[in-house]
Amino acid sequence: MDETAPPRGRRRDALENREALLEAAARLLRRDPEASIDAVAAEAGLSRRALYGHFPSRDALLGELVERGTARIASALADVGDPDPAAHVARIGMALWQEVSDVKLVARVIVRGPLERAAARGLEPIRASLRDAVARGAASGAFRSDADPAIVARLIEDSALAVLDEVVRRGLGDAEARHLVVVTALGVAGLSWRDAAAVAMAVGAA
Repeated sequence: MDETAPPRGRRRDALENREALLEAAARLLRRDPEASIDAVAAEAGLSRRALYGHFPSRDALLGELVERGTARIASALADVGDPDPAAHVARIGMALWQEVSDVKLVARVIVRGPLERAAARGLEPIRASLRDAVARGAASGAFRSDADPAIVARLIEDSALAVLDEVVRRGLGDAEARHLVVVTALGVAGLSWRDAAAVAMAVGAA
C-alpha cells in the first residue's frame, strides 16, 4: 500500500468540492457574467482558498465550464438533421431549447475574451449544420436568397440566442418556448410566420 497516497475519502471530497464550484459558477454566471471568484466560492459554500486549490484563475474556471457546455450542446445536436431544410433548422432550434442552460452560459462568454476561440471550435459542427440547411433552403427556393447563406445562418444564430434569453426571462412554458425559438429562426430564414408555425408544429409532432 502506498502510504503517500491521499485517503480515498479526501479524494472524494476534493472531487465533490470541484463539482460544487463548477455548479455554483454556472448558476452565478448565467445570472451575472461578471460574478467574482469570491461570489462563486460563497455560492459553493467554500473558501476562496479552496477555489484556488482547484482552479488557478477565473479564466481556468470559465474555461472548464465552457468546455463542458460546448461538449454537452454538441453532443445533444450531433444527430440533428433533416432532408427538408426548414425542418432541419426547426430541429436545431428545438434541440437548443433543451440545452438552454448550457447555451446561455456559453453564449455569455463566446462573444468576448480569451475563451471565444475555444467555445467557437466546440460549436463549429452545429454552425456548419445550420449553414448547410440554410444553403440548401436558399438553393431550393424555400429560404431567402437575397443574402449569403453564411450571413443568414449567423443571423438565425443571433436571433435564437435573443429569443432564448427572452423566453427564460419571461418563464415561458416548454412548448411555447420551443415554438417561439423555431418560428423566429425560420422567419429570419425567409418563411412567413404562418409557414414557420406549420413547420414547428409538424416537427414538434413528429
